[in-house]
Amino acid sequence: MSDLSDRITHDIKTAMKAKDKPRLGVLRLIAAAIKQREVDERITLDDDQILSVLEKMVKQRKDSISQFQKAGRTELADQEIFEIGIIQDYLPEPLSEADIDALVDEAISATGAQSIKDMGKVMGMLKPKLAGRADMGQVSQTIKQRLSD
Repeated sequence: MSDLSDRITHDIKTAMKAKDKPRLGVLRLIAAAIKQREVDERITLDDDQILSVLEKMVKQRKDSISQFQKAGRTELADQEIFEIGIIQDYLPEPLSEADIDALVDEAISATGAQSIKDMGKVMGMLKPKLAGRADMGQVSQTIKQRLSD
């Protein structure tokens, strides 16, 4: 078992003992999502793969929040915000805008990217470094801006 998986399991037990039902529910959702991917792919996930599951969960919740807010369902949006808060406890500290810009510049010069056609090379280099630490959609936009200038 990975360190992250052990930590989640430990936190589930702690939440059960503390009778913290809201937190326990979210932790069980996390464990279920991890288990589902393990069963689907017939593998045991390592920490990097668990991080990608958690990132996906956060992204889904952010999409749901905007939908709930458009529909005027603030109580459901608040629940999603609460879930994001707990999920983000297991993600690494996000990088600052300046750090991301520096990494993008470094990757562009290292790959010799000249135009949008070279974006795949840059993203390929950045993805492992930024996994769980930056919104890849924003990173993609930053790369597009730099390569179109």
